[in-house]
Amino acid sequence: MDNSIAMNESGYSSKSGVSSDALGERKISGTVGEVKVADARMTCRDVNVYYGNKHAIIDVSLDIGKNEVIAMIGPSGCGKSTFLRCLNRMNDTIDGCRVNGRIKLDTQDIYDPQMDVVPLRVRVGMVFQKPNPFPKSIYENVAYGPRIHGLAGNKIDLDEIVETSLRKAGLWEEVKDRLDQPGTGLSGGQQQRLCIARTIAVSPEVILMDEPCSALDPIATAKVEELIDELREHYTIAIVTHSMQQAARVSQRTAYFHLGNLVEVGETTQIFTNPRHRLTEDYITGRFG
Repeated sequence: MDNSIAMNESGYSSKSGVSSDALGERKISGTVGEVKVADARMTCRDVNVYYGNKHAIIDVSLDIGKNEVIAMIGPSGCGKSTFLRCLNRMNDTIDGCRVNGRIKLDTQDIYDPQMDVVPLRVRVGMVFQKPNPFPKSIYENVAYGPRIHGLAGNKIDLDEIVETSLRKAGLWEEVKDRLDQPGTGLSGGQQQRLCIARTIAVSPEVILMDEPCSALDPIATAKVEELIDELREHYTIAIVTHSMQQAARVSQRTAYFHLGNLVEVGETTQIFTNPRHRLTEDYITGRFG
């Protein structure tokens, strides 16, 4: 374990990994673990995010591998959701938010001024914390994206996309006889799977999930977690979660964030059984968070 961080009266002192300024903020030098992977679908280098004068993400570099699930964990306010939203430029919608650094999808810089965010968000889809089905029928919730993006040539093609997406989301058998009913009439867990079906209907390459199970009961959570494992065969998935148990169950790699820094990244089993950084160990063992 990296013992470069020792405790003093004011908090963590600056041995080789952490420096404390007069305001008590802590800046962590570098990331423990290998940020690069051999088969990266997304590469992030020296990413910084500011909300006005607040430095929310500090020099984060991280690869997200093809057909892997990477979990981003850390205490509330650590920056994990902010970083996730950088990956399909959702932060563009927030006034006063600035993003610096390089983020590439395959070889394409997603922050290139010529990049159109609409097709980007097709390629990098998002599932949010609370289910947010459209106020439309179950069928139209899934069909809407393929229709507006011209992915279906006719009604037969659209029907096939809807059925395939609902099957991949593990929802088809539950709704196939009521596709014309409102999506908002489904249970919370079914609504979240409908939102996942809506996301995959436009054939994304990457799926971002921001605490997708936080509003669900344990049974619905288990279904979504099982679905995430199945979707990994076809998609790259990055998930933000407050549940360390969930991260351990669904991911192959885990990234631990603290005060806007990426402290440690590694294989999930290593992060949870043998963390190398003291901050990671303290969070995993419940000393703070």
